Amino acid sequence: MTRVLVVDDDPAIVRALVINLRARQYEVDSAEDGAGALRAAAARHPDVVVLDLGLPDTDGVDVIRRLRAWSRVPILVLSARHASGEKVQALDAGADDYVTKPFGMDELLARLRAAVRRAEPADGGDVVVETEAFTVDLAAKKVHRDGRDVRLTPTEWHLLEALVRARGRLVGQRQLLREVWGPSYGTETNYLRVYMAQLRRKLEADPSRPRHLITEPGMGYRFEK
Repeated sequence: MTRVLVVDDDPAIVRALVINLRARQYEVDSAEDGAGALRAAAARHPDVVVLDLGLPDTDGVDVIRRLRAWSRVPILVLSARHASGEKVQALDAGADDYVTKPFGMDELLARLRAAVRRAEPADGGDVVVETEAFTVDLAAKKVHRDGRDVRLTPTEWHLLEALVRARGRLVGQRQLLREVWGPSYGTETNYLRVYMAQLRRKLEADPSRPRHLITEPGMGYRFEK
């Protein structure tokens, strides 16, 4: 199920979006300011963010930049600002689309669906990644081993997903910490060691000699098929 984070300080707009999104089987979280948005994004890992630029504690463009420092989540701006310069600023900061207020709910939902589609892997080969020991289904957010689902915690899943999406490439420790735990993390490398050990116990045929979840000492981690 797709999770949406709605960020707006107007309770009426938040209420309307929550009602309409939940009616269409989306999971919805909300925040009323920039600080709350960043906390919610780090804790809940939404699939898409709907963001107002006129927030009480900070400008929405700054929220976009801070999100983009550690996350690739699609960001759909929802704002009363109509000037083309402000739209360009938001898009240059990393927003994926821009809808001006007042808005039509059908158009907003269509743009939201499009943003989620663009964020999905381009072909079926990228959606399901198979190794000799286990299979990762990125679309369904599931892992299978020996014909059974492997139960992962949300943090274990997000760590595995980040590595699988970058498969074959080294992902630095700081990048992984920020992507999985949030923008305020960057030095807690012990978190990575603990959760990588847990993933290896659940997925690797020989956790002491991993073939797929590889450590590059002092640098980061890499996923190999």
